[in-house]
Amino acid sequence: MPSSIPRSAAVAAVVSAALAAGLLAGSSASAETAAGVRIHDIQGTTRTSPLVGKQVTGVTGIVTGVRTYGSRGFWIQDPQADDDAATSEGLFVFTSSVPTVAVGDAVSVNGTVGEYVPGGLNSGNQSLTQLSRPTVTVLSSGNPVPAPVTISGFSVPDAYAPEGDPAAGGSINGLALEPDTYALDYYESLEGTNVRIGSSRVVGASTEHAELWVTVKPWENPSPRGGAVYGSYTAQNTGRLKVQSLTPLAQQPFPTANVGDWLAGPSEGPLDFDQFGGYKVTARTLGTVVDRGLERESTEKQHKNELAVATYNVENLDPSDPQEKFDALAAAVVDNLASPDILALEEIQDDNGAKNDGTVAAGRTLKKFTDAIVAAGGPAYEWRSVDPVNNKDGGEPGGNIRQVFLFNPERVSFADRGAGDATTATGVVRGERGGAALTLSPGRIDPGNTAWENSRKPLAGEFTFRGRTVFVIANHFGSKGGDESLASHHQPPVRSSEAKRLLQAQAVNTFVKDILAVEKQADVLVLGDINDFEFSETTKALTEGGALYPAVKSLPRGERYSYVFQGNSQVLDQILTSPGVHHFEYDSVHINAEFAEQNSDHDPQVLRFRP
Repeated sequence: MPSSIPRSAAVAAVVSAALAAGLLAGSSASAETAAGVRIHDIQGTTRTSPLVGKQVTGVTGIVTGVRTYGSRGFWIQDPQADDDAATSEGLFVFTSSVPTVAVGDAVSVNGTVGEYVPGGLNSGNQSLTQLSRPTVTVLSSGNPVPAPVTISGFSVPDAYAPEGDPAAGGSINGLALEPDTYALDYYESLEGTNVRIGSSRVVGASTEHAELWVTVKPWENPSPRGGAVYGSYTAQNTGRLKVQSLTPLAQQPFPTANVGDWLAGPSEGPLDFDQFGGYKVTARTLGTVVDRGLERESTEKQHKNELAVATYNVENLDPSDPQEKFDALAAAVVDNLASPDILALEEIQDDNGAKNDGTVAAGRTLKKFTDAIVAAGGPAYEWRSVDPVNNKDGGEPGGNIRQVFLFNPERVSFADRGAGDATTATGVVRGERGGAALTLSPGRIDPGNTAWENSRKPLAGEFTFRGRTVFVIANHFGSKGGDESLASHHQPPVRSSEAKRLLQAQAVNTFVKDILAVEKQADVLVLGDINDFEFSETTKALTEGGALYPAVKSLPRGERYSYVFQGNSQVLDQILTSPGVHHFEYDSVHINAEFAEQNSDHDPQVLRFRP
């Protein structure tokens, strides 16, 4: 079944919880009954209903959509709109059981007005106005559905959202809607309304949850491959909308779509809101996907005198994964990444994956992967890593994900120095030839720092290429889990996870400066799944003092992305260079993030330079 938002909690509990959270301040939660109200009276001119908590009777409308799975219920719409653009004429009626009404029924509904917060009150999500515990009377059937409101690039404002009210903790819930000024206000003014989008470009590939993302603004921050690039905190891409089908998958499979494809023809249905991205068209009528032939990229082969260094998040790889995944990832290393000399891997799990039995070694995982690379025609990579302390590095419990260096011994040598372990920090000293050297190689950077609590510790390695020392630091910073979505009722949204990554970035920056203090022109590469944008405070902390440069910024703005999230093409994976790396070529190799069929959800990054 398509994904949906569970609404199993009692409506009374939802209302009281919302009141307790201050979402509905100033509203009455009494059982007072209001008769003869219209849908636009219930919706009101802000994000929360002025009638929340009240029993309403005789609310009439035409059924515009019926959801028989997940969050069961139906939408009704008043065919006689008022003259206020801020008040929606549509409303969701939550039934919990399979609704007995049909599209086109004229109904009269009694029920309780509530504000449901998808994802819970702590998610930061906006609330969804609804009627609950309904008593429904069908007045007639076969009525025409109210004409849809067409959402187009010209109807959606360019500004995304108003600033939140400081007196309300940054919330926009109590602000009067300005649908002609802000995109979020425009969409909110259509909550529950029958809407229509015309042919639109896909900017987020279809997923296992039977959803895809489109843009009604094809000119808005486009990538050359058809995506919508998220290039700053104020470039949210207002034309993005999620699309799901109201038809159960058993009756009509959801189409497969890649970024750059088109959802051709009209898609029409009620405008809903969910916790995984905000506003979405729940399509009663779904357009047809037109394949535009997006192809996976391949990077150039490094020249003899060039060192090619890459990073790739292989998404919780362990021996229990099917051989097909190992083979596909291996083929990508050989064919799409052109067999880089050094490859930093993120999310290599231990030898029994998520089985939580104390196993931390990953030799079986790495042998299976490197054997697959050889079978695909690639080099016989060697590997270096440091096993973590069991269940201390975050990720899937029992999985013990870590970073790993693969390197081609025919091209690169590794300086094995010391016996580093999970809790011993590597340091920087002056080597025998006067340059910088690591005390432990491979070794972990400052593993006792609280910045790395329940998170992956950076892995540092010292390599030699054509007589030149190259320091590589592989990272997997803390995730964005817990951050509020762009459609949060707090504007700007709260990005709570950034605090941890900021500390992690400062620790890595300090270590790089330790290297540069010994050898000013040392070749240092900091790479991996940074889990943050090239314009973020995390990246600024990594580069502080000119210690590093985010190489992705060498690309045109439209090509700066390694991940697609809720229709936004964005940077999460990075390679940063020290000042000694004077000339380089950078490539974000798009082989996963834009496709419905993925071997990982990240695109690998490659940098080539002459040390």
